[in-house]
Amino acid sequence: MKRESLLNNVYRFFDIIVLFFIVFDFGYDFADNFNTPHVLGLLILSGFLLAFNAAKFFVYKYKKSKKVALVNIVIMGSLLLTSLIMTIVYIDYNFHYILQKIKPVLEGGLIAYFFLRLLILVRHIYDVYFNPAIVFVGSFIILALSGAFLLLMPSATQDGITFTNALFTATSAVCVTGLAVVDTSLDFTIVGQTIILVLIQLGGIGILTFTSFFAFFFRGSSSFKEGLNTRDFIAQEGLHDVFKAALHVVVFTLSLEIIGAFFIYYSILDVSTITNKFFFSVFHSISAFCNAGFSIFSSGLFDQSIRFNYAFQWVIMVLIVFGGLGHNIVFNFVQYIKTYVLELFSKKRIHKRIPVITLNTKIVIYTTFILLIGGAGFLFISEFNNTLLNHTSAFGKFTNVAFGSVTPRTAGFNVIDYSSMTVPSLLLVIFLMWIGASPASTGGGIKTSTFAIATLNIIAIARGKSRIELFGRRLTAETTLRAFAILCISLIVIGIAIMALLIFEPKNTPLLTVAFECFSAYSTVGLSLNFTPTLSEPSKYVIIIVMFVGRIGMLNLMIGLLRQLNHQFYEYPKENILIN
Repeated sequence: MKRESLLNNVYRFFDIIVLFFIVFDFGYDFADNFNTPHVLGLLILSGFLLAFNAAKFFVYKYKKSKKVALVNIVIMGSLLLTSLIMTIVYIDYNFHYILQKIKPVLEGGLIAYFFLRLLILVRHIYDVYFNPAIVFVGSFIILALSGAFLLLMPSATQDGITFTNALFTATSAVCVTGLAVVDTSLDFTIVGQTIILVLIQLGGIGILTFTSFFAFFFRGSSSFKEGLNTRDFIAQEGLHDVFKAALHVVVFTLSLEIIGAFFIYYSILDVSTITNKFFFSVFHSISAFCNAGFSIFSSGLFDQSIRFNYAFQWVIMVLIVFGGLGHNIVFNFVQYIKTYVLELFSKKRIHKRIPVITLNTKIVIYTTFILLIGGAGFLFISEFNNTLLNHTSAFGKFTNVAFGSVTPRTAGFNVIDYSSMTVPSLLLVIFLMWIGASPASTGGGIKTSTFAIATLNIIAIARGKSRIELFGRRLTAETTLRAFAILCISLIVIGIAIMALLIFEPKNTPLLTVAFECFSAYSTVGLSLNFTPTLSEPSKYVIIIVMFVGRIGMLNLMIGLLRQLNHQFYEYPKENILIN
């Protein structure tokens, strides 16, 4: 035990050293005469990490610790072996040239190593505080603050950035919003854009989901506490196989993003203004699937080079829809295919009809379909003699209104200038932003199911029914109450934010512009009427808070803080209150 304790202390020391090297390496630009000792330091550090992980593998007794050590040994060993092979390949060149070739390999390996160590640290936080809601909220706060400090590094920006703007950008990325107070394309370097991309990915599917994925990978099982923390974020009803569900979420997300990047790449081959097409494809694929809305074009997808690239826009739309539906809906359809379609090729037949598609899936699909079709139709009518005049073909007009209906569902990409839209169109966009995406997805808003339940409850009350009945199922009273609580909280938070911005901003600021920005922030959409870059310092912090509350859900935070685990074995007498 003493040897294990000593190795743990050494590991913590090396974690700090690795973090120092990563920040120092990516955060600052070095003179040429310093690059050689810097790379030698990376090589020495990699050798020490390999040695200590080998010692851990033989000293530690638990299998999970041995698995972690083995993975680290593979990472460090691969780095050193690759470095040796590259040295042999470039043996005819000078020593300085060889080290420059080895440097990216060492940097990538150390980042992978530190990321694994960070996830292990997050897992240990589970033991510090048990409340899943607080752990969930805390992970977003830590991620946003960490991202802000990383964006403050000199090499992340062209000419520096203030802490407020760094925090705003990091929060917008973690909350997959897309609102920006600085130009992502011009003000951030490739390092800064990569940091933003990582924050989008972690914020989109959740640091807890990534942690669960690696915990399952290392251990093959999960603890009760970890299951509780992960269950709510991935919308898993029970604790059974919650880590397998997290693994499926990560694999599903990365697979779709890779496929999306592939199609984006081939849709922009003819666009000469995009120099690094690979990074552009990966960035926009992740940003689209996570419904983030960040783009490395100054004017977003409204840029002249891709404004009329309809194939590219359809790829973005498909990614937005899949990300906005959520993994639960997609997995439910996969289950349906396995049960009904694959059955046709087997000898066994299921004679009794079993409902595979859940009520939640039906509500989400029907609501999403109605909103997309209704939104596109309304935009076609209201923008026919306005923004649609820029598109000459019928397919172009159809693509434009389809994109205009999809992107307010918390995606935030723009293929038109929203400040030039008609007022009815802007009001529709605000309505679509407020509803947002579906539960357990990468999007925000009050969610499609919440809006559907609230609407169905109104219809049920009008018909004199005391409960909501749909597709042969009865919704619980708790579901209805939760839906109306979310709806009311959203309007209260947005209303307070609008009043705050009207106080902090000039008196001549249009109310519609302020309302549009606040709805966009709360629903983590990212669409803007070009108002966000002009915000004053206090207004920026208001939007930061609104983005954060919109992403984590105010009700989730209140439940985590206020819910008491006690049972009431009594009831007060009933009394009716006059409502109307």
